[in-house]
Formats: sequence, structure tokens, C-alpha cells
Amino acid sequence: MSFLSPTLRLENLSTQPIMTQDHVPEDQRYNKQNIVAQWCVPINGKMYRIELEHGTTSGRRMIWVNGREVLRRDWMFKLVGEDTFHIDQSRCIIRVDPAPGFKYEYSLYIDGKSHEQYTEDVARQYRLWLSTCHSSSTSDTPPQEYRIMLKLDTLSLYVNDDLRQEESVFVHGGTDTKFMLQDTEFVLQARSSGNKLDGIVHTLLANGVPVPEAKIQEIMQEPVSILQT
Repeated sequence: MSFLSPTLRLENLSTQPIMTQDHVPEDQRYNKQNIVAQWCVPINGKMYRIELEHGTTSGRRMIWVNGREVLRRDWMFKLVGEDTFHIDQSRCIIRVDPAPGFKYEYSLYIDGKSHEQYTEDVARQYRLWLSTCHSSSTSDTPPQEYRIMLKLDTLSLYVNDDLRQEESVFVHGGTDTKFMLQDTEFVLQARSSGNKLDGIVHTLLANGVPVPEAKIQEIMQEPVSILQT
């Protein structure tokens, strides 16, 4: 006579490793405390937060992009190496290398370039402005922060990662592109600088007031490259 319940009998027990997290919902698998390295990367006008979980005792390696799991490896007995994944057709590689003192160094590469080099190249391809808008309809509405990016080669305009379809109007000396965010009217001006080196100068106005241009590096999160395990 068996003292086990029908569901606990040996023939009903799973033979699969219990280390896997397949049975755990994705939102419960994500734990900020397990992240050992993170980067912020601009790809095609959108900002992506890449995070790495490196379980040196569990053997689990997970990669998250904007809080979504894109790669997971269980039972990784080799703690160093590299993993490849893609973001919007860009090939990304995270490398795990040994460092002195039983530590690990984590590096990110995008399209064959290091995170630092890739960011510098992208910074030359975009113009960036940061603006905070307040709604005049109700005082209970919290202010909204906007990240406005202009891709210079295609003149694509992105607002908080969303591609905008706005028409440019020819004016004296260049073009104006108008769009509304909450109750604020924005005008993106494109004017000739008068010399070949500077080319076209882009200025963003919010209700007629110039918005200071920001640097992409200013909104990047510094990567945690070397951590104690």
C-alpha cells in the first residue's frame, strides 16, 4: 500500500530539471536585484535598456530588453563566454570575461562595435531634445517628459520611441515642422548655417521658446562593467 497521494507517486514525478523557470510567469522572473550589468542603447531612434542576469551559482544567464526576456540559458556550467541576440535587426553580443579577484567583466557590442563606440557614432547621426510638458486642462495631470530625436539622414522624427508622421512646410531659409504634445506646440526649424562644415542647423521651439539640445550620452546609463560575484 502506498502512502503517497496519486499525484506524488514515482511514476508521476517529473524527470525534467527543476532549475528551469518555464513555469514562472515572465513578470515574476524579472528581478532587479539579480541584474549584474545594464546598458542604455539608442537603436533606430528608440532607446533600449539591456540588462544581464548572470547566476554564478545557479548557472542561469538571462538577458532582458526593456523588461522583456529575450534570452535565457539554464545550467550554464561555463560562466564566461558570449551570447547573441537581436534588437530591431541590429546584432547584439554580451561578452562575459574573467576579471581579477574572482570577478567578471561584462561588455556589450552592437553591430560589431563596443557600446561606447556605437554610442559615439549614433550621437553624430541624431539630434536630441528633452522637454517637460504640463497640461492646462487639469491640475491633477502630472507633467509628461518627452524625448524628441531627429535622425539626420532620413529626417525621421521620434517622440518617446514613437515615429511621428509630420509634414514640413517650406519657409524663408529652410523648413518648419509643427506638432503638438499635450498643450504645447513644438516647431522643429531647419535652417542653413551658411557654411559647408555645419550644414543644416536644427532648432526646436516649445511655445516659441528654444529647447536646449541634449547629448545622447547624457541619457545613457553607465554600464556596471565589473561586479563582485
